[in-house]
Amino acid sequence: MPFVIEFPAFLRPEIFTLDLGSFQFSLRWYALAYIAGFLIGWRLIVAAMRRPALWPHDRAPMTAPQVESLLTWIILGVILGGRLGFVLVYQPEYYLSHPAQILQVWEGGMSFHGGLAGATLAGFLFARRHGIPPSAIGDSMAMVIPVGLGLGRISNFINAELWGHPTTLPWGVMFPGTGSVCPPDWMVLCARHPTQLYEAGLEGLLLGLVMWLIITRFGALKRPWLVTGVFLTIYGLSRILVEIWRMPDDQFLAEDPAGYVIRLGDFGLTMGQTLSLPMVAIGLFLILWSRRRA
Repeated sequence: MPFVIEFPAFLRPEIFTLDLGSFQFSLRWYALAYIAGFLIGWRLIVAAMRRPALWPHDRAPMTAPQVESLLTWIILGVILGGRLGFVLVYQPEYYLSHPAQILQVWEGGMSFHGGLAGATLAGFLFARRHGIPPSAIGDSMAMVIPVGLGLGRISNFINAELWGHPTTLPWGVMFPGTGSVCPPDWMVLCARHPTQLYEAGLEGLLLGLVMWLIITRFGALKRPWLVTGVFLTIYGLSRILVEIWRMPDDQFLAEDPAGYVIRLGDFGLTMGQTLSLPMVAIGLFLILWSRRRA
């Protein structure tokens, strides 16, 4: 019998629940991850603005009040874009049949790629309205996004969702619910790759360290779009790698036994890989462009 790790029984999606008459309020780890990510990101950007030497011409592109105003725009962009991206790309048929649940973002179901698109649009509109270089908005957001990504992936693990394929590796985790259901030919305990933690390590910890290193040691913020390019490239490559072990969503498994949305003979690309490839291409372009400008 292979060694497996039991999912911690004390972990629950809800931190606490309050019964207020006929109304029940629950604070979930998923919601707390978003709140903490936004607040930490906000304070980190403000701290960077207070160090003009980090920026081109030794001049910070935004004031602290402007950063606070930007936070509101980004929150709306992330929530609207992330939710619509999840609804339209991952479960369109279900939400078309249950439209009232589209607004129930506290129940989970957010797309990072959709959230990034929403935040990008919000940042671009904010830059135009306030006369701020779009590169400053993009680089500011890129340097703090790993914080939210890391916290979000940890909350995915606590929620026992987005787990990976079955595995006999010693760090495989026995997830509750449908995570414990394995293919009929799987003859051992159904442990799965904890792909949420893989992503927390790559997209959160590793990417965050890279952001800190290139900004503090190599002055990356002085080169417009360089930080954004590095972020897009590393995130895209990390997501493409982890998708090898991550279980595709059920609707994609129904269309293809391997969950591919693009099949190339015996190989293929999952939805996460398909959406991440353009990110890598754009990221590499921005890195080269920023270096040529410098």
